[in-house]
Amino acid sequence: MLPHTVLIIDDDEMNRAILDNLFSDTYQIDEAENGRVGLTKILTDTNRYCAILLDVMMPEMDGMEVLHRLDQLNLTAKIPVFLITAEASDSTMKEAYRMGVMDVISKPIVPYIVQRRINSVVELFRARKQLNNVVKQQQSELLHQAQQIIDLNQGMIKSLATAIEFRDGESGEHVQRIHDITGFLLRCTELGEGLEEEDIEQIALASIMHDVGKIAIPDAILNKPGRLTPEEYEIMKTHTIQGAHLLERIPQLHDSKSYQYAYDIARHHHERWDGKGYPDGLKGDEITIWAQVVSLADVYDALTCKRVYKNAFPREKVLQMIRDGECGQFNPKLLDCFFSVEKRLSGLYKK
Repeated sequence: MLPHTVLIIDDDEMNRAILDNLFSDTYQIDEAENGRVGLTKILTDTNRYCAILLDVMMPEMDGMEVLHRLDQLNLTAKIPVFLITAEASDSTMKEAYRMGVMDVISKPIVPYIVQRRINSVVELFRARKQLNNVVKQQQSELLHQAQQIIDLNQGMIKSLATAIEFRDGESGEHVQRIHDITGFLLRCTELGEGLEEEDIEQIALASIMHDVGKIAIPDAILNKPGRLTPEEYEIMKTHTIQGAHLLERIPQLHDSKSYQYAYDIARHHHERWDGKGYPDGLKGDEITIWAQVVSLADVYDALTCKRVYKNAFPREKVLQMIRDGECGQFNPKLLDCFFSVEKRLSGLYKK
């Protein structure tokens, strides 16, 4: 609610009565007999007053000192202040305007002129506050709508990734664990150095799309319970390229901050540190750290959980296989960071 009280600060009771009579039909009136009392009233509730009518010459604290204090607190930008004085020298007026006073009104006052000047400024301040309130409300609504769109997009991404996991014979928990492991390794180890929290969130979201290309792999190969033939394995390997192409063909996704991460992870999460991965044979630091992290998270989860083609391995066996490179070579720094926090990661898996 907009303020509706005018504060009259003047040591002359007659002057206060005249101003009260002028404005009492339009506003609520509050009075102070000197600057100190007036300043106390203002500071007690800075949102109460729509205008301050301030005399210059007063005992205890004069009007210029009050104005100086209000300027220091940036209150002259919030509450219109009018100097009403019988002695308005050029130096006084110049200093008053410098400190943000809206107008200097000379005594004796001319009622209709004073009313018009003060009412106009008060209405201007009110209109500005109302506009600011409208802008803030619109900004809040736009932010809310933007968040809804983000939530919807993320929900669609998660739904697509989960649907692919169901097709692959998984429960859908795999993609959630990859998301959690990826975020944990980047937040809780030096692997995430140089990345902002927003980057880590986008990488974790992108990680759930790592196997999106499996949608193009035939069921007979995707769900084959036994070992794949060399020909079948070559077809399975194409899910990396297929996934990158699929993401590339969704133009709406290109506006998402996670798109570049998702594209890179989908294509390169089977690359290996020694260059023996696929599809591009990247080696060492040619592989982005997020693609490396998702690659290790995927291997760790695949070994730890039962799959259509194998049973789950015991934790000690999983760690030994990763350490010995039985599932491909990984960045030594990546492995050091992983083993330093693996005990905490193991808590993601139900006993």
